[in-house]
Amino acid sequence: MLYLFGQGAVKGFAITLMVGIVTTFFTAVYISHVVIEWMIRKGDESNVTFKTVISNFEASKLNFDFVGKRKLAYIFSGTVIGIGILLVAIQGFNYGVDFKGGRAYTVTFHDPVDATELKTDLTASFEGAGTEVKNFGGNNVVKVTTSYIIDDDAETADEKVKNILVGGLEKSTGLKFVQDDSKVDAQHFTISSSSKVGANIADDTKAASLQATILSLIAIFIYILIRFRKWQFSAGAVLALAHDALFVIAAFAIARVLGIAFEIDQVFIAAILTVIGYSINDTVIIFDRIREYLHLGTYHDRARIFNNAINSTLNRTIITSGTVLLVVIALLFFGGEVLRGFAFALLVGVGIGTYSSVFIAAPIVLDFERGSRPALNQSLTTSKG
Repeated sequence: MLYLFGQGAVKGFAITLMVGIVTTFFTAVYISHVVIEWMIRKGDESNVTFKTVISNFEASKLNFDFVGKRKLAYIFSGTVIGIGILLVAIQGFNYGVDFKGGRAYTVTFHDPVDATELKTDLTASFEGAGTEVKNFGGNNVVKVTTSYIIDDDAETADEKVKNILVGGLEKSTGLKFVQDDSKVDAQHFTISSSSKVGANIADDTKAASLQATILSLIAIFIYILIRFRKWQFSAGAVLALAHDALFVIAAFAIARVLGIAFEIDQVFIAAILTVIGYSINDTVIIFDRIREYLHLGTYHDRARIFNNAINSTLNRTIITSGTVLLVVIALLFFGGEVLRGFAFALLVGVGIGTYSSVFIAAPIVLDFERGSRPALNQSLTTSKG
C-alpha cells in the first residue's frame, strides 16, 4: 500500500521494506536454518543451547489472566485515545508540508552542509511552521520546503518567505546570499530555483494516505478471514490495528501539548502502516496458538484457552518487541531531527502494538464469540424442536 499510494521518499521506503522482507525470509530459511542444522549435527553431543535469562522464564509456567483484565485495558486505551481525539479537535493536526502545501527552494552551497542542522535552525526562523530540509542531488545542495504563511495569497508573501529563508540560512551557516549562481563560493550561497505546492496537491496527498491506510486494514481483514475462517478473528485484528493507529495519533497530540511538536506528513503515514504491519504479525502468532489450542479440545473454558495461548507466546512477544524497540530507540536518539517524528511514532506503535495483541485483539475475539453464541444456541434449539 505504501508503494502503490506513497509518493517520493515514502515510495522508496516501501521498496526498501519489500526488499528487506524478502531478504530476511531468504536468509532465515537458507542461511540461518542451515547454520543451525550444522551446529546441531551431532545431536545431543552438540551441547548447543539457545536459552537466555529471558527465555528461561518459561512461558508454560506463566499464568497471567490477560483476558480477565481486558476491561481495564479497554478503559485505559479508550481514555488515552479519547484525550487524543479531544486535543486534535481543539488544536488540530500539526500538518507538515506534504499535507498542508508550501513553498520549495533549491539552495546551492559551495561546500557540503548538514541538512539536519539547517532544518532545526530554519524551523525556528519560520516560527515553528512545517519545514523540510533534504539534500538534493549532492551534499552541497539542499531542498528547503516550508508551509510558513502558505495560506497568504498576497503578492508580498513569496518575497517575505524568501527573505526569512535567506536570513535563516545566513545566520545558520555564516555565509552570504548572492543572486548569481556563478558567484557561489566558500563565502556565498544562492537560491537556484523556487516553486509552490498548492493546497489542492496537499489535499490529494492526504486523500491518498488515508486511502492507503483504509485499504491496508481491509486487505488485512480479508487475509485473517481466509486464514482463520472466522469473522471474529478478522474483526479483532482490524480493531486492534485501528486502536494502534489511533493511539499513535493520540500520542502525537499529547506530545504537542507537552511542547514536543511532531509533524503529520507522509513519513508519519509510513510509520503508521509500518506499525500496522508489525502489530498484525504479533497478533497472528497469538491467533495461531489460540486456534491450535481450540483444535486440541482438552477443555471448554474458552477464556482459559485464550489465556493459555497468550501466556505460551509471551516470551516470543517480549523478545521480538524488545529487539525492535532497541533499534527504534537508537533511531530516535541518533537518527537526526528529520527522522525523529518517524522514530517516535514507531516507538509508541511497537509498544502499543505488542500491548494490543495481548490485551485488545484476542479479548475482542472472545467477546465477539460470546456475543454470537446465544444466537447459535437458539438456532440449535429451534432445529431440535
